[in-house]
Amino acid sequence: MDALEINNEYIDLVLSKPNEYAKDYDITVEKVANSNAKYKGKPVPFLYHPMFYTEEDIKNFNKISDIIISITNKVTDRYIRDEEFRKKFGFPDFIEELIQIDNGYDIHVPIGRFDIFYKDYENFMFCEINTDGSSAMNEDNTIGSILLETKALRDLGEIYKLDLFELINSWVDKSLEIYSKYDPTDNKPNVAIVDFVESGTSAEFEEFKKAYIKKGCNCIITDPRNLEYRDGKLYLDDYRIDLVYRRIVTFELIEKVDEIPDFIEAYKNKAFCCIGSLRSQVVHNKIIFKILHDEDTLKYLTEEEQEFVKKHIPFTGLFAGEDQVFNHVLNNKDKYIMKPMDLNASQGVFVGRDLTQEEWKDRLENAWNKDYLYQEFFDPFERNHIVFKDGKPEIESLKSIIGLFIYKEKFAGIYTRVSNKNIISGITDYYTLPNILVRR
Repeated sequence: MDALEINNEYIDLVLSKPNEYAKDYDITVEKVANSNAKYKGKPVPFLYHPMFYTEEDIKNFNKISDIIISITNKVTDRYIRDEEFRKKFGFPDFIEELIQIDNGYDIHVPIGRFDIFYKDYENFMFCEINTDGSSAMNEDNTIGSILLETKALRDLGEIYKLDLFELINSWVDKSLEIYSKYDPTDNKPNVAIVDFVESGTSAEFEEFKKAYIKKGCNCIITDPRNLEYRDGKLYLDDYRIDLVYRRIVTFELIEKVDEIPDFIEAYKNKAFCCIGSLRSQVVHNKIIFKILHDEDTLKYLTEEEQEFVKKHIPFTGLFAGEDQVFNHVLNNKDKYIMKPMDLNASQGVFVGRDLTQEEWKDRLENAWNKDYLYQEFFDPFERNHIVFKDGKPEIESLKSIIGLFIYKEKFAGIYTRVSNKNIISGITDYYTLPNILVRR
């Protein structure tokens, strides 16, 4: 039994009773619209068709997670101790300073979403690493819970055992375990979920807040601009903050650093436990993919890790410097995708094969010497899915990207998006698919 067999079985099931399942699909659309699965205030687009995985896939995800964490830990360790190595990243001085501050719990990346294109263990490729403000746990779990109630999955559930990957309570548990390293005497810290109000995912934050409170902790959601550093502690009014679950992305922290002096000063003085700390920026910034391929980085890795990088990390270069770099990328339009070093949600990303040669040249001229990377383009793997059009189920082959959530350095769950576009994100036509573990 493999995931594609299950997938085809599900398609046959839905197509066997199209009118019946179409009515159920309409009910499901209404449920999602009335749920808290929202992106920028609108219901998250989804399909009446989850992404199926088997226990073999989970073994693969565990192995992938373990190896990439080992690699990124070595890179971060070297960044902290090696001043010359730090120059490769080009971070602002104050970010360099914050990264080097001991976070108090000995984990560089307590939470991350590592996005990959995946078929099986021999056939996968990394897309990007998100360790700042990793999100979408609520989307997956909310839509997944709704889909498990659909007629199609109830019918499939008569043959197989179907389970979600729980991502909210499990993260709260792991974050509190991490905090216990920071302060072993306090098992009920005052928690603050911190992000700029204009950028935060409020529905998801509310779910995490409920989960912290259920664990017996006080919890607030706050903008860092509202916080005050006094008497050696960080406060919102009279609420003393012990643990910050940081959802601020670093590029936005850099942009708005002058607006949050108290938060920065408290961080420098280790006035609270920050999960995750600024150390996660070392592997979050997309420059990491270039640096991993550098010979002086590879020599610090095991043979297995070196092969992993060469096979599964796309070749990446800095789009700056000598004219020959510009001309090489210009003359190899279909080979590359262009990415800003440190923006999220696919902002500023463009793909050569989506553009004419003239459009490609114009975009490249605007990106030249402006913190852009050129990266080897990887055509995402495709899988057939049921898509309802005009009330009827149809089969459509869609490209997918999956995010491996890694909590406390171990695989925890998945976030999947599918699209017929080369860029699969909220700025394109896409669907979020909940992820279902299928067992006999």
